[in-house]
Amino acid sequence: MLCLATSMALVGAYVALSKPLVAALPVFLLAWLRFGIGGLAMLGWLRKPADEAPLQPRTRWLLFVESLLGNFLFSICMLYGVSMTSAVSAGVILASIPAVVAIMSWLWLGEKLNGRTLLAIACAVGGVALLSFSKTSLEPADAQRAWIGNALVFGAVLCEAAYAVIGKRLTASVGPKRISALINLWGFALMTPLGLWMAWGFDFAAVAPGIWLLLVFYALAASQWTVWLWMTGLRTVPAAQAGVFTVMLPVAATAVGVLALGEPIAGLQLLALGVALMGVVLATRP
Repeated sequence: MLCLATSMALVGAYVALSKPLVAALPVFLLAWLRFGIGGLAMLGWLRKPADEAPLQPRTRWLLFVESLLGNFLFSICMLYGVSMTSAVSAGVILASIPAVVAIMSWLWLGEKLNGRTLLAIACAVGGVALLSFSKTSLEPADAQRAWIGNALVFGAVLCEAAYAVIGKRLTASVGPKRISALINLWGFALMTPLGLWMAWGFDFAAVAPGIWLLLVFYALAASQWTVWLWMTGLRTVPAAQAGVFTVMLPVAATAVGVLALGEPIAGLQLLALGVALMGVVLATRP
């Protein structure tokens, strides 16, 4: 449980801290560097342990889909999204993850949606709806851009929810470290053409030293630490129970946005976050 909570808190932190990164580096270049740095840190994790069975074709396919959704598309949606909206807004939208996981479990795994789960979904939708009325941190001219950013962040929510569902199945046959390394390797392969395109002609010398340090933290947190912690927790905690720890993601993202990035937060935004988090409690409390 400590692994799950720490993983989601780190995700929320790097989601918020990616805002200054996308201001200094093109999105595709940033994502490519993230996978590259993470891959170097996890080279030793690619080796198959002696007590682990060879990868079956279905497991290989699930690893690819896990990386495509949880790494490649999540990175694109999240990085472009936070570049267009605020970290506070992203935090509110990310609070809908447990509700989306519940819907995906119903669609893909045949799990029933009880009345409390439906109420949790309504809370998540209500929180995002309240957020749409709050423009505290935006100029009127940026309203349309913020809508696009919020939509992209919600796209990242869909990717993260699918990542959570698929990850539970993967932990049954593959160790957490190897899962982390393999899906990061797929992410690097998928992002390489776009990353090389962005790197061509980019002035790397113009990037401040502090941004490079932040990039290293972002790469290790996103590619290595959070994935290993989450997969480690999923090995011993049921997926439905693990969902409660996603509350750390929006809380951390909002806290970093307000405390570290100096973003304002209004009463309506606090209410939106509270309503969304109530949905988290309803969706995950035993």
